[in-house]
Amino acid sequence: MKKTIIKITFLLLFSHQIFSQYNKNITAETIVNNSIIAIGGKEYLKSIKTLYTDIKTEMEGRDVNWVTKEMLPNKGSFEVVYKDRIVYQNWFDGISGYEIVNGEKKEAAHDEFKDKIFKNNIFNELDYLDPQLWTLDLIGKVKVGTKTCYKIKAELINGLVKFVYFDIKTFYIIKTEKVLNLEKDSFMVLLYSKFKKFENLTSATEIKFGDGKNFQKGKIMRLLINENITESDFN
Repeated sequence: MKKTIIKITFLLLFSHQIFSQYNKNITAETIVNNSIIAIGGKEYLKSIKTLYTDIKTEMEGRDVNWVTKEMLPNKGSFEVVYKDRIVYQNWFDGISGYEIVNGEKKEAAHDEFKDKIFKNNIFNELDYLDPQLWTLDLIGKVKVGTKTCYKIKAELINGLVKFVYFDIKTFYIIKTEKVLNLEKDSFMVLLYSKFKKFENLTSATEIKFGDGKNFQKGKIMRLLINENITESDFN
C-alpha cells in the first residue's frame, strides 16, 4: 500500500512537471499564431484586401442588417439597412471618420475612430503580433461557457485594453472584451460561435454583443472576400 502511494505521488509530481514545462512553452504570441493558422494562414489573410460582412440582427423590434466594409489597411464603413434602405451610415477613410446626419456628411467624433489609426491589417490577429502596436500577456486558462480558453490581455499603444479568449482546441477566438472602464468593470463583449468556411477563410457565423449581461444576437448572412467594395465606399 505504501509503495502504491509513493508511486502515485511520483506520477502526479512528474505529470505536474511536464504540464508546467508545457505551459512555459506556450506564449501569447504562439497562441495568436496558431489562431491565424486555424482561420486561414498568414499568407492568405494578407491576400484579403477587402472584406464585406452582412449581419442580420434586430433593433427596436425590427429586423435590420448591419453591413460592414473593410479595406486594407484601415478603411472601414458601417451601415444600418432597413427594408433595403440605409438608415444610418458612418465610415473611416484612413485618416478621419464621418457620418451622415440629416442627410449631410459630418465629421464624426474623434473617439469613435481613434483606434482605427493603429490598424495595419483587416484582421486583428495580424496586428496583435506587431510589438510596436500591441503588448500581449497570457493570463491563463479560463472557462467560456463549456469551452476552456486561453485568455490573453492585449494592450494597444494608445491605451486601449482588450481581453481575447482563444478556444484551446481550435484556437478560434470565441470571445473578446474591450475595456471601457476597468474600475467600473465595464466592457464591450463579443461572443463568436458556429464557425464555417467562406472560401478559405474560417469565420464565426453567429455573434452576440453586449455588456456581458445583456446581449444582442447577429447572424452573418453574407461574407464576401475581395469583392463588392471600392474606394468610393470611404469617400
